[in-house]
Amino acid sequence: MITGSLVAIVTPMKEDGQLDLPAFRKLIDWHAAEGTDGIVVVGTTGESPTVDFDEHTELIRVAVQHARGRIPIIAGTGANSTAEAVELTAAAKKIGATACLSVVPYYNKPTQEGLYRHFRKIAETVDLPMIMYNVPGRTVADLQNDTVLRLAQVPGIIGLKDATANIERGTDLVRRAPRNFALYSGEDAAAAALILLGGHGVISVTANVAPKLMHQMCAAALVGDVKRAREINLRLLPLHQRLFVEANPIPVKWALAEMGFIEHGLRLPLAPLSDRFHDTVREALHEAGIALPGLRVVEGRG
Repeated sequence: MITGSLVAIVTPMKEDGQLDLPAFRKLIDWHAAEGTDGIVVVGTTGESPTVDFDEHTELIRVAVQHARGRIPIIAGTGANSTAEAVELTAAAKKIGATACLSVVPYYNKPTQEGLYRHFRKIAETVDLPMIMYNVPGRTVADLQNDTVLRLAQVPGIIGLKDATANIERGTDLVRRAPRNFALYSGEDAAAAALILLGGHGVISVTANVAPKLMHQMCAAALVGDVKRAREINLRLLPLHQRLFVEANPIPVKWALAEMGFIEHGLRLPLAPLSDRFHDTVREALHEAGIALPGLRVVEGRG
């Protein structure tokens, strides 16, 4: 089981929208050095909806090849078509990904039985450990806890990323899920609480800009160090909040560009961060103690 801070890594792009693979490799090196516990590639934060199949598999290949076993690579392979999700998952297995992250099918609004059959079909077709991803704010469909528990019995389905931020639901799964079933928060602001209640980690947007602090917060929470986990979480809270002032990954890619890691590249229909939010995100970086080129670091509070 992979525990701790797993970054939902961005996909660096040039100003014209082309993939920036050298910047991608540099981000992987940075995360390995900063202590990030796993890298999730081509998820929502990695702009999976706007890359084509070849680009999708190339990003997984580059991540696996460049990581060289230093850090686990979890490939985003979800789709609203079961056949497409199977194809992406098979490609990720062939490339050598550690596991896959498979999002609840979006737009077509499957029933709970449809969701069960979707994930079971992928797991039975491709022998690659699967973490399911429930994010009803984006998919509309909501993978209910009872369905999660049915799927936890399917060989190969090893965990869930829960982005509901509902601590009651998370705690219910901690109580009822098999001991070896991993539970990850999909909401940074709820991560410390879920881990302290028995969860196993977070698949994080904030870790894109604060990898060491997210790793340290998760490590503290995993050993029950409430004081340390709370201190770091309070320092990071402005980031947890303000990296979502517009749709993810718009703010976090702007922040990484400000930090000098990537260019300001996005693909339509995503548009650049609105000017009125620049200072909002910049101040959150300062409060967390993150340096920006040419600017003095402001120590985080908490």
